[in-house]
Amino acid sequence: MTEDRTHFGFRQVPMGEKAKLVREVFDSVASKYDLMNDLMSLGIHRIWKRMAIQLSHVRYGESVLDLAGGTGDMTSLYQKRVGEAGRVVLSDINAAMLRRGRDRLIDDGVTGNVSYAQIDAEKLPFRDNQFDCVCIAFGLRNVTHKDAALASIYRVLKPGGRAIILEFSEVQGELLKKTYDLYSFELLPFLGKVIANDADSYRYLAESIRMHPNQEKLKQMMQDAGFDRCEYFNLTGGIVAVHRGYKF
Repeated sequence: MTEDRTHFGFRQVPMGEKAKLVREVFDSVASKYDLMNDLMSLGIHRIWKRMAIQLSHVRYGESVLDLAGGTGDMTSLYQKRVGEAGRVVLSDINAAMLRRGRDRLIDDGVTGNVSYAQIDAEKLPFRDNQFDCVCIAFGLRNVTHKDAALASIYRVLKPGGRAIILEFSEVQGELLKKTYDLYSFELLPFLGKVIANDADSYRYLAESIRMHPNQEKLKQMMQDAGFDRCEYFNLTGGIVAVHRGYKF
């Protein structure tokens, strides 16, 4: 990979084009995003998200930034934890996803202490030491400069604050790997075509997962960004992992 190119799935593209290509993917799938999440994971993504929330140790009255928050699943769960005295910012770089998340939360009666921001995770427009927790769930793999995003997350966390990264990761065990590869590259694009009329976006999803840093590499990247007590928790055989790091 040359300095001015990066990966978009298995393709090599100019570094400046990746964000646009990712945006097009999510513009395409926004209307079917929640349905596809349930179908792809058989609903298990809801358990993964709740486990990430538990590991965040977010408490009443705290402030949370939900990065790449999409349709608001994590924001809704965090809002219940922080209560009226806390606040949650639902953010996404993609306007279509953010609108869908805002509309969904409003329809569910989640208002008051939730705000919305269309922002880039690499350049967070918040002052230093502002949030008790910053979460990014299934979004870091789409970021062009992951090191910049991690540094930005670190900057806006308060001392004692936590970063929570929920992301697809490296599957553990050869049998599960073979089964998961078959599912990812055959069944997933088929579901994308039938349900969302978009096989290519879900083929990109499978490819982007394989290009994302594995558990140990991401842990090291967090340490390089300044985080302490970095650790990860494999879920469902490493299909996903929750990484946690603290700012002291």
